[in-house]
Amino acid sequence: MVYAIIEADGKQIWVEPGKYYDVNYIPGEPGDSIQFNKVLILKQENFIKLGKPCIKSAVIKGKILKHIKGKKITVFKTKSKKNCRRKQGHRQKLTRLLIENIFQ
Repeated sequence: MVYAIIEADGKQIWVEPGKYYDVNYIPGEPGDSIQFNKVLILKQENFIKLGKPCIKSAVIKGKILKHIKGKKITVFKTKSKKNCRRKQGHRQKLTRLLIENIFQ
């Protein structure tokens, strides 16, 4: 089993080749290729390499599949004793990535 833990947009994500992941919006068109250089942990067959903090030689290649919107959340704010209420909705912009290869 081959996997890596990368840092993308301030979050750490466990990725495997051939799977897709939803991350915060990355500018680009669907079909564009993308590289992640901040690889924190890399595991291949019987070999684990830890970065301090990153592995300089490792590169993760992926492809943008599409841009989507996340689940809608409701933001509701109130101020006590003032009869002030505010209701607002939000949908996060996301990018769906397909991880193609993990290189070292």
